[in-house]
This record gives sequence, C-alpha cells and structure tokens, in this order.
Amino acid sequence: MAMDVHVRDLRYFVAVAEELHFTRAAERLYVSQPALSKQVRALERHLGMELFRRDPQGVTLTEAGAALLPHARRVLDAWSEGSAALQAARVAARSTLVVGMSTSPGRDGLLPAIRSRFTAAHPDTVLRLRQVSWEDPTAGLADGDADIAFVWLPLPDAERYGWTVVAEEPRLVALPQTHPLASRPEIDFADLMDEPFLALPAGAGPLRDYWLALEERAGRPPRIGAEIAGTEETYEALVAGLGVCLVATGNAPLITLGGVVTRPVLGLAPSRFALAWRREDARRPLVRAYAEACRRVAGEP
Repeated sequence: MAMDVHVRDLRYFVAVAEELHFTRAAERLYVSQPALSKQVRALERHLGMELFRRDPQGVTLTEAGAALLPHARRVLDAWSEGSAALQAARVAARSTLVVGMSTSPGRDGLLPAIRSRFTAAHPDTVLRLRQVSWEDPTAGLADGDADIAFVWLPLPDAERYGWTVVAEEPRLVALPQTHPLASRPEIDFADLMDEPFLALPAGAGPLRDYWLALEERAGRPPRIGAEIAGTEETYEALVAGLGVCLVATGNAPLITLGGVVTRPVLGLAPSRFALAWRREDARRPLVRAYAEACRRVAGEP
C-alpha cells in the first residue's frame, strides 16, 4: 500500500481531528467545507482506512485516526520548522552580496570606501568577499559564486555582463631588476616582442590575449615563458627569470618586491578595471546599490 501523502492532506486531517467538525475545520483552513470533506475522503481511500466516523451526532476519530494524529502533528511541526529555516535561508541569501575579485582592488582605498558607502545605505546587508584564481577572468560571475565582481576587461562572453569602468591605467612591464631593459626609464613595446612572457592560464580566454598584447603584435605569436595564476606565482617567475609580464599600474605594488621593477611601455593602450555583474541581475536592488556606490566613489576626486 502506497503511504506517501501530501502535507496539505495531513493539515486537513489534523484540523478536522482537533475540531471534530468539518465546517469549523474548513473555516480554520480557509477552504470550503465540501472541498475539505472531499480531500479527507481521498486521504482515507489512499490509506485504505477510515479516519473519522460520521454520524448524526457528529464526527469522532476512529482507532486508526487516533493512532495517526500524534504522528501527523509531529510531521506538520517538523515541516513548519523546515519552512521557517528555508525562509530564513532565503532572506539571508537576499541580504548577502558576494563580491568576487582575483586581486584586491587596492587603488587608494577603493574597496573600503565602497563598502562604507554601501553599508551606510544598507546596514542589514552582509558583504562577503570571494577571492578567485586568475583562471576565472569573471571572478566568480560565470559560475554564480559571485553576485558582482571586480574584473579586468575584456571579459569572455561579454554579452552576458554589464559593467562600470572603475579605472583606466597604463600597462607597465614587470621584469627582473637584472634584466638589460630594466635600466631604461621607459620601454617601447617593439623591444619586448621577442621576450618570453608570463601568461595567464588558457581558461582566461581573451584576457590572456590582452595581457600578452596580441593586438599590438601584428600577428607575431608571443613566446610563453611560464603560466601564472596569482601574484605570488608571478613574482617568483619574474625573480627566476622565466619571463616578463604586463601589469596595470595599480597592481604594480603587488609584485615589485625585492628584485622586480616595472617600467612604462610605449605603444600600448591603457588597461580597464571594472565592476561587473550578470545582465540578468542588473535589476537586483543590492547589485544596483553596490554598483552605484562604486560609481560614486570612483568618481570622487
């Protein structure tokens, strides 16, 4: 005998069992009395047992109904607790904004300033920062792990995203302090064409090509000295002499530790650092509010 029943059927059964009156139970449940009677009959057929005796004197529980009642109450109580927990999780999810990034935005306290402005307007919202490997150029947006993210343009599948540019910064070249070109105050990109370059992972797609300056190479393929997926790897590869790499001005302090220097590069367009979101989320209040806070902070002198 199939014993699976709906929570609604148990709720109807318990109401009638407690009221011992179909009309009062129907009023309590905000349903019509005929609909309630029909549903309870269907439950009895499903279980293969009568739960109530119906006679001119009123309604009473059968032995089967009395046996079922405490268990039905426990199921309803458990379901009520589960529903409350689910609602709490839903509210928490709506009041949490996950901000993805592959490197800290830095840039004169940009992130703390955005946080301060955003939380002043939304004090009950929890901001969570998610650090992402350079293998994911969307910083968590593509797989849904981030609601909004600081990224470098260009993005793969760019039509999926909206963004606001936070900063445009010159691309510098980072190289070992002992490199022959390190003595120059600035370097023409043509003089870097034959140098081995450190490259982002292949999964970075168009962003890998951008930091290899493929557009400026006029079809000449780059020499790849090593792949890098984080600032520490980049620094170690530079110190080891595995190659040189392009870096945005704002990120230069992350890798110019002992033995590494950066120099301006002539002939390269500036990099663009942006706050991005999925287009489908563009109307979410928290996404819009964070983007607006970012615009205001980035636009401040």
